[in-house]
Amino acid sequence: MNILFDPNIAYLLLVVGTVLLLLAVVTPGTGMLEIGAIFLIFMAAYVIFHIHIVINLWALIILVLALIPFVYAFRKPKREWALVLSLLAVVVGSAYIFPGQGLYPGVNPILALVVSALAFGFLWLVVRKVVAAYHAHPLQDLKKLVGQIGETKTQVHEEGSVQVAGELWSARSEKSIPAGSRVRVVAREGFILVVTPDGQSKK
Repeated sequence: MNILFDPNIAYLLLVVGTVLLLLAVVTPGTGMLEIGAIFLIFMAAYVIFHIHIVINLWALIILVLALIPFVYAFRKPKREWALVLSLLAVVVGSAYIFPGQGLYPGVNPILALVVSALAFGFLWLVVRKVVAAYHAHPLQDLKKLVGQIGETKTQVHEEGSVQVAGELWSARSEKSIPAGSRVRVVAREGFILVVTPDGQSKK
């Protein structure tokens, strides 16, 4: 257990926990990222408390403030400068969280450099893709699907599939409609289209 109680281990736990926390902000859902982040940050705090490390308050404040430009970059498209600012704050805050000698961080400088570079690169790639997907316009305007004409690709009743607007959709209908029939979209329930026979079978 002695290997655990080391400033470098506390630093690693803190950085990985912070990275998971930032990812949880932009990809909420299962809660696994949140649980992992809380666990690692708690472990880092335990190590810090156990070996009685003094924490640089200014570095801790920088780490907390890093969330502000990070969330701003996620909410607003084309705000890469805010993302860079946030990631730099994470790098500097985590590297100098423990007091060092002069400009040197309190952890192994090579470890701080390598881990910071990896964390920065990983978050930059992942978050930019998530932000781009978040702000991307849908390829299909779902509101305009209602009223469109399509063709059943399978028999449609409780379930089935139809070709509408050049795409294949899951569909259902009140009455059974055979495959190859011309249908009209009368409603949409999420990504399931409600269809009815259009009165003409597609020849």
